[in-house]
Amino acid sequence: MSKVTYLKIGELAKQTGLAVGTLRYYSDLRLLQPVQRGNNGYRYYDSSAASQVEFIKKAQSLGFTLEEIKQILDVRDRGEKPCNLVKDLLNHKIEQLELQIRQMTVFKVELEEYRTTWTNSPNLESPPEEICPLISSVSLHLRSPNQTH
Repeated sequence: MSKVTYLKIGELAKQTGLAVGTLRYYSDLRLLQPVQRGNNGYRYYDSSAASQVEFIKKAQSLGFTLEEIKQILDVRDRGEKPCNLVKDLLNHKIEQLELQIRQMTVFKVELEEYRTTWTNSPNLESPPEEICPLISSVSLHLRSPNQTH
């Protein structure tokens, strides 16, 4: 009869290269489930926890959010293969990137226009209380791609 060994969170942290706090956070989000909690409050993980953490890290490297990873794991936990969900999420990410690229291209053109204008007329007159007449000349319709309303 072989004895099942469980990893404490610190041991799992060493194996995965993640901070204990990160693993606790994953646990709180139910991305990583301890197989048991000791009377002392310690979280104990089985040997599959390290591969689950590796899966989470790989999914994050593809741009998946922790919420999306949770959706993927939930499908898996229901006994289904989550590959169709993964493809759908990836397609959505690609569409979002295409939109961001278009927005950033437009923003870059606007910035280049300001650079040209400022280079051609570098000495704008301004009242002494004005911080920088170049920035003051900017139209408020200009929005960077990551600026919120």
